[in-house]
Amino acid sequence: MRVMGVDPGLTRCGLSLVEGGSGRTVTALDVDVIRTPADLDLARRLLIISEAAEYWLDTHQPSVVAVERVFSQHNVRTAMGTAQAGGVIALAAARRGITVAFHTPSEVKAAVTGNGSADKAQVTAMVTRILRMQQAPTPADAADALALAICHCWRAPMMARMAQAEALAAEQKRRYEAKLKEQRKAGAKR
Repeated sequence: MRVMGVDPGLTRCGLSLVEGGSGRTVTALDVDVIRTPADLDLARRLLIISEAAEYWLDTHQPSVVAVERVFSQHNVRTAMGTAQAGGVIALAAARRGITVAFHTPSEVKAAVTGNGSADKAQVTAMVTRILRMQQAPTPADAADALALAICHCWRAPMMARMAQAEALAAEQKRRYEAKLKEQRKAGAKR
C-alpha cells in the first residue's frame, strides 16, 4: 500500500509518501514541506498547496491519502486554515479517485508511539526509528506527515476487518429479522 501522509497547514503543509509492506514494515519514499507566506492572500496560499498536492498525487500515485483531521484547536483562525489546506488536498485526491482517510492527532500518536498524548519530540523520534532514518525529519511537519502515513498503513487492515465484521453482522441481523417476521406470519395464520 502506498500512502501519502498529509499534515495540513497554511504556513507549513507536510507531505510524505510511505510504502507499507507485510506486517508493520514501512518504507519512506519521499517527504517535503510546502510553505506559503503568511502575508499572501488566502486563495493564493490554498492554490500553492493544491498545486503541490496535485503534483505529488500525479507523480507518486498513492493508493490512499491520509490527512490529519482537525480535531480541536484553541485558535479558530489556525483551525480554519488547517481545515482548508486539508480540504484542498482531499478534493484533489477525490478528483483522481484516490481514497482519503482522516486520522485524529491522538490516533496518529497512539499508532506511532503507543501514547495518544505523546509530544512532537516523541513522535519524531519514533518516526525516525520506525523508518530507520539516519536523521530525524525536520521540521516537525515532515515528521507528522510521515507519522500519518505510518498510522494509516498500520490501521487500515484493522479498519477494513472491522468494516467487514460490521457488514457481516448487519447482514446476519437482517436475515434473523426476516426469519422472525416469517415465523410471526406463520404463527398468525394458524
